Amino acid sequence: MTTFFLARHGETVWHAEHRYAGNSDVALTRHGLGQAAALGAWAVDARLDAIVASPLSRAQRSAAPAVETTGLELRTEPRLVEVDFGVAEGLTPDELAERFPAEWAAFCRAPASNPFPGGESGRAGLARALPALDELVQEFPDGRVLIVAHATLIRLLFCELAGMDPDGYRDLLPVLGNCNVTTIVYPWSMESSARHPNHPRMRLLGFDVPPDRATT
Repeated sequence: MTTFFLARHGETVWHAEHRYAGNSDVALTRHGLGQAAALGAWAVDARLDAIVASPLSRAQRSAAPAVETTGLELRTEPRLVEVDFGVAEGLTPDELAERFPAEWAAFCRAPASNPFPGGESGRAGLARALPALDELVQEFPDGRVLIVAHATLIRLLFCELAGMDPDGYRDLLPVLGNCNVTTIVYPWSMESSARHPNHPRMRLLGFDVPPDRATT
């Protein structure tokens, strides 16, 4: 079983206006760089075996302080890029509701299943990201791996591994803090008899914890 530390990148220049930034390469703010530095300070004592990041610059810049403080190599994993939001890229929810009312309504009803025009479904994002996690488990079967990625993809992965419907990620997990740490052990074999077809495949050790309070 591998311990994964899942962290969203730092705050970006689109954050304050709540603009959708899927595969758009959006820069970090000064505050976002500070959040990344806090994640790097946490990494000092985290006993990490690997640091893996999405190829987008906001994830790369957010992982960089942890690379510096640990001396580990930064590994780039294209399959951990954020979900592509198509025509929604760069737009706010209000702008989407005005310009694409039907598509916005469909997305809100089932966001993992109903992508925006020209975009990628959340379920497609899961289909590419899960094999990346499985390969890291094979490489680090008892290891500790920091993954710096994106809010939507992390929430989708969380729902899938916790045995919850990914279409509920926006309701179940409305907020994921920048550079906060979610700690899971994956894969996990349940010890109880409460099994069902979608039983959890992970054990949750900490959810969305600021790095200055996250355990290592």
